[in-house]
Amino acid sequence: MARPAIASDPLVMRTTGWSDYALIDSGGGRKLERYGHVTIIRPEPQCLWSPGLADSVWATADAVFDPSDEEDSGHWRRVRPIDDAWPMAWKGVAFHARLTAFRHLAVFPEQAANWTWLADRLKSAGQGLRVLNLFGYTGVASLVAAAAGASVTHVDASKKAVAWGKDNAALAGLADAPIRWICEDARKWVTREQKRGARYDAIILDPPKYGRGPGGQVWRLHADLPDLLKGCVELLSFEASFILLNAYSERISGLALAGVMGDVVGARGGTVDWGELALMEEAGMRGVGLSFFARWSAA
Repeated sequence: MARPAIASDPLVMRTTGWSDYALIDSGGGRKLERYGHVTIIRPEPQCLWSPGLADSVWATADAVFDPSDEEDSGHWRRVRPIDDAWPMAWKGVAFHARLTAFRHLAVFPEQAANWTWLADRLKSAGQGLRVLNLFGYTGVASLVAAAAGASVTHVDASKKAVAWGKDNAALAGLADAPIRWICEDARKWVTREQKRGARYDAIILDPPKYGRGPGGQVWRLHADLPDLLKGCVELLSFEASFILLNAYSERISGLALAGVMGDVVGARGGTVDWGELALMEEAGMRGVGLSFFARWSAA
């Protein structure tokens, strides 16, 4: 029985800065970054080294996230007046950056490596592929897919995130693009789509390590991912192109994601590559590894 060929070696997908983003410096458990015209400082425990730039450079930050004792919690301290949201773009796809309550800015720049792969894959496959984006958050991947000619179903359990996604689509000039915006628990949506006989040519998943759906459903990455992936495979069309899986968790690895991907894809064959997404500093060779991925490709 055919099974996917899992790559023997990992890939490190390194994202360097672009006109609207830069990792200016890192070290001492923090990152100094530029999002559009706004410079911010955030905690990053992986930055065990010393900063490369002078304190005077770090002092130019417009906002600083001061963490609390609880994981990912804390508050933003505005050093200079800045708006609650402001525009930025990646390769012509516009979206908003925002100071959220969870230290991030409603966009994850290290995902630019996946966006590049996604756009290239969809463009080479031709127009009209049906893409399901689960845990789609504020929709940047959905917008990249739509801009590449895909028809997208965007699913997220947060009403606020879905609303932000629609705002991003309007900013990007994609308000009329074929994107369905669905506020629903990912597992419930997959189950309903199975019953409806729906089919997709490509699926994107970016699940959290822990979360709650709109009905109070609890999501735990290690316990729930295998069954969700199995459901996703059942939604694939006969000529499906790929599944792109990303995860942020210190207790998982790209190889683990590749293993479960190969297991659930089974007789469809194809290949699975896997690895890590990293952000590279604007100057020098240092980088910060931030998430892990596995990608199944039919061919």
